[in-house]
Amino acid sequence: MKYKQFSCDLLDLDCRAETEKIVQILAQSLRTFKRKGFVVGVSGGIDSSVTLALCAKAHGSDRVLALQMPERHSSADSLHLSDLAINHCSVKNIRHDISATLEALEFYRHYDEIVQTLVPNYGDGWKSKIVFRDAMLAADRLPYFSIVAQSPQGIIIKHRLNYKSYLEIISATNFKQRIRAMLEYYYADRNNFLVAGTPNRLEHDLGFFVKQGDGAADIKPIAHLYKSQVYQLAKYLDLPKEIREQVPTTDTYSLAQGQDEFFFTLPHEKMDLCLLGQINGYAPSEVARAVGLTTDIVSNVYKDIEAKKQAARYLHAQAIMVQ
Repeated sequence: MKYKQFSCDLLDLDCRAETEKIVQILAQSLRTFKRKGFVVGVSGGIDSSVTLALCAKAHGSDRVLALQMPERHSSADSLHLSDLAINHCSVKNIRHDISATLEALEFYRHYDEIVQTLVPNYGDGWKSKIVFRDAMLAADRLPYFSIVAQSPQGIIIKHRLNYKSYLEIISATNFKQRIRAMLEYYYADRNNFLVAGTPNRLEHDLGFFVKQGDGAADIKPIAHLYKSQVYQLAKYLDLPKEIREQVPTTDTYSLAQGQDEFFFTLPHEKMDLCLLGQINGYAPSEVARAVGLTTDIVSNVYKDIEAKKQAARYLHAQAIMVQ
């Protein structure tokens, strides 16, 4: 239900009060489940860095374990940025490269073979990603995914993915998130800790996570906060400026990939406001004026939000029980 005229300041957060609330709930979760601390998978992104800082604030840095879990396709910036977050929070960390596990599962071979069906020369020295954004902002076109490949010489090749190839790529890359979740729970069990998940509200509500992968957690401290609000908390918690100024990425594919071109269709500042407007019953025209988009585009984004929410029902669902 609408509560005031739509404007960008609806996302303004009382960071002190919000931090105190989250920290209290984190501390209570340990008492409820009789656990001693938290495990957090850190990527160097804003969400995992804020989650790490909140956990350290809730129970002391000596009771928080940060896991760095890079692999062959990870950005070189990820370890640097996650090191900054770990050092800032003064927590213990373990670095576990999952490339060998992915190699044993033949992920890299399967992935290359899928891409080679569209880009025959794809192989050593090539990089790639899949993109979605191009079709989403045009109301008269159906959305679709494309593979974008870059040769060692820097030549870009782009091909539309059919549904089968899309599913093959997604199912393969989901290995990464599920292996990381397995490691998080290994270290949580070993230390009698809880796993703290890192999704924000955009990711949680619209299903930008892998079921039994990065969607698996015992507590999700920032899943009620819009991405813009997470950035506000990052500033309040005095996280390093380099982390706060980093553009959100998926860090899943070998070629740099923004979250907006893969899933959200818009930069997070605009997507936050569209989701806020959609949830609270604001007309697309009201949101469009504040966000600086046309009414048609916001209407199309509303439809996309609703479609993603429907698809996310499966991701959120618990196993069906007969009785």
